[in-house]
Amino acid sequence: MACGAALLFALAARADLVSGISVVVNDSVITYAEIQGAVAPRAQLAAQLYANEPARLQEEVQKLKDQQIEQLVERKLILHEFITSGYATNVVESFIDGQIQDKIKREYYGDRARLIETLHAEGVSAETFRRQEREDFIVRYMIYQNVTAPKKTLISPLRIEQYYGEHQNEFKVDDQVKMRMIFITNSPDAGESRKVAAEILAKIDSGVPFKEMAAVYSAGSQRAEGGERGWVDRKFFKQELADAAFSLKPGQHSGVIELPEGCYLIMVEDARQSHVKPLVEVRADIERALKNEENSRLHKQWIDRLKKKSFIEYY
Repeated sequence: MACGAALLFALAARADLVSGISVVVNDSVITYAEIQGAVAPRAQLAAQLYANEPARLQEEVQKLKDQQIEQLVERKLILHEFITSGYATNVVESFIDGQIQDKIKREYYGDRARLIETLHAEGVSAETFRRQEREDFIVRYMIYQNVTAPKKTLISPLRIEQYYGEHQNEFKVDDQVKMRMIFITNSPDAGESRKVAAEILAKIDSGVPFKEMAAVYSAGSQRAEGGERGWVDRKFFKQELADAAFSLKPGQHSGVIELPEGCYLIMVEDARQSHVKPLVEVRADIERALKNEENSRLHKQWIDRLKKKSFIEYY
């Protein structure tokens, strides 16, 4: 941990260049202090995760810094584009006032004084808060207009079908069973757990529904649902339980299965062999994935275009 603290101190020291300039973006600047302030919380987490790996810690913190710098550069580019493109700023100002009022109602019980007190405790002025809210709105608005608007990312049915046909492995499902389970935790006397499980099994064999016995006796997390586990494949189980479950036919239940942690009873309600999910079942997932992919492409294309017509200088 000492190495992590020392590294973070050294990184913070760079902000000691009297808030020296790190990047110039058109007519705006990004300071070392601004970068450090944004990175610090995540750098502290990294210091905990890699306390005994100073080289890895330095690498991770540098990645965080690089990511933060690019995020800030993008933000400055977007704000500059908004200003130079002649958007109606008076409409924005009115909207921001409404946004802030909604935030006060939602998060500060309608009490503006609470907001001011919170900002004061965080060392943030009301003017800075309003500017941040304004900039956040502008960035969201510009991203929507240039990247995420539905008209920008229309995914055709043909493209969805092509993706489905080319990525069959993504939609394969292994053999599965739909099952219920009863779990009896081992007590200090393992024989007592076996006895309870055997009594439960006898009642099930006599006709008492498995679901009812699970709802009364199971120690598992699905007790309230009568031990229902839904559709599961072999990876869901320990080997002993998987072997038992996949040897049963729908409607059958196992005997008592003893493991170090306790005793199990399994009932299989249905089974299905490995298969590829039909397109109708995965269409929405494919469309969402393709939209995300298209959003990323459009975002990069847009930012690259802004960079080409902007002045950016890294120090």
